[in-house]
Amino acid sequence: MQKMQILFPDPLMKKMRSVAKNADIPVSEVVRRATENWLERFPESQTKPLAVPTVKAGKCLIDSKDFREAAYE
Repeated sequence: MQKMQILFPDPLMKKMRSVAKNADIPVSEVVRRATENWLERFPESQTKPLAVPTVKAGKCLIDSKDFREAAYE
């Protein structure tokens, strides 16, 4: 297993702790089971790489050598 740090909002963490206590399992097991359940919705054959969003914003109005100065204005 690999270790990972995840931040959860307080209401979600409170609910996970409650579920873990009622099921007499650690919170980490609640997270693993929830993650496995969620990932079952996405078969590997249909997994597509995420596309990086792009924007066509037109012609650049600032010369590249002046970018730094313009950023601080």
